Amino acid sequence: MIKLTHPLHLLLAALTYTLGASIPAYLGKPLNVAAFWLGLTGVILAQLSMFLLAEVFRPHNEPLLENETPKQKETIRNNALYISIATLTVAAFIIYLLYINQSLALSAFILLLSSFILIILYAIPPVRLLERGFGELTLATHIAYVIPSIGFLLQAKENHRLLVFIIIPLTALALAYFLILNFISFPSDEKYQRATLLRLLTWERAVPLHHSLIALAYVIFALAPILGYSILWPAFLTLPFAILQILLLRHISLGGKPNWVLLNVTALAVFGLTTYFLTLTFWLR
Repeated sequence: MIKLTHPLHLLLAALTYTLGASIPAYLGKPLNVAAFWLGLTGVILAQLSMFLLAEVFRPHNEPLLENETPKQKETIRNNALYISIATLTVAAFIIYLLYINQSLALSAFILLLSSFILIILYAIPPVRLLERGFGELTLATHIAYVIPSIGFLLQAKENHRLLVFIIIPLTALALAYFLILNFISFPSDEKYQRATLLRLLTWERAVPLHHSLIALAYVIFALAPILGYSILWPAFLTLPFAILQILLLRHISLGGKPNWVLLNVTALAVFGLTTYFLTLTFWLR
């Protein structure tokens, strides 16, 4: 069925883009307002098309809505396809506007092209990484790595080491969040034989991977001040939530009664609030 988490992914994409766009201002680059809004619109449309195309090519044995009729399913698929084509067309036009506005450096164009490629590989057969166990990794990479990099490069027009110290741990936290969603949807995924990352790894490997991703993110944040980036300290405001997230999943893996709502909210808070606190810090500085 169409997941309620997908609209939330649009908000997360907007937040990570804003974070990326806020860093150049801290580095002394003036904000290009037109490029900011054009880029924000483009990445939201790209993320929307990623969601819609995934639904268009969903296996026919999986319902899109509860108690749907075959005609309803076909109508939903067709509408989703038309909207996704429209969103990608508008996104392409936005890229053209950025180009004629002289706001599109080569590095930014490569990231925008990478976004388009990831969307195709994620959602459309014959590759369709969503059904090969790599959908979560692709989604995390797109939202937490590619999109903030686009926001940064549209403003700075060149890369910077500070960006790396932000997007790599954010990608790790995003992947941990999407892995938590796999745990929550595991019974349904088993029923429809969906090839999620969790089912590919099995619980025995997925749980330690989740813990390692959380640890990796905060280790990188801890190393940042050594290289002069003490501004990233607000990331540690979410460390208590990260510890709780690990403890909750460990409790479930040991056979304890799951509290999926709390685990879901905690995982979302770790990724979302970390991004928000860093964004707020750069804008205020």
